[in-house]
Amino acid sequence: MPASRPSFEQIYEEHFTYIWHLLRRLGVWERDLEDSAHDLFVVVYRHLDRYDPARPLRPWLAGIAYRVASDFRRRALHRRQALDDKIEATDERPLADAVVAEHEARELVYRALEQVDLDQRAVFVLHDIEGLTMPEIAAALEVGLNTCYSRLRLAREAFEKAVRRSRLRQGEAG
Repeated sequence: MPASRPSFEQIYEEHFTYIWHLLRRLGVWERDLEDSAHDLFVVVYRHLDRYDPARPLRPWLAGIAYRVASDFRRRALHRRQALDDKIEATDERPLADAVVAEHEARELVYRALEQVDLDQRAVFVLHDIEGLTMPEIAAALEVGLNTCYSRLRLAREAFEKAVRRSRLRQGEAG
């Protein structure tokens, strides 16, 4: 019996948080996440009939997220985002310095990811952060498997260099 196609509502409900974080990691600015997530789910709605339910859903969504993030970055070339130094008001954590350290680490990752070419970043995020397999990523991004491995290697190098540069600028030896 062939797998049944999930409804749009199921996809939205089950994967909204995943999509939100994935778009952010792919370089969509915080202030534009809502619009970009909306754009992504419009694409999902329009193309749901093309989804093959025999294949995993997340790689399909990741491919769409990559294209939405790419479109966003193309449109955002003329805009600048000032990184916001304020800390989100969630005081459920016992130590304020732990919250600050986590915020700074997250911002370091986002700044470093901004330094990685989007094609390379997509593979890096999908593999090293989201845990997708390389064949899933290759299918989602519609590129060759060897291309994915090459992009992952280059992305890891660029990410490490960006983190080192950022830490040096902050006076840390790293």
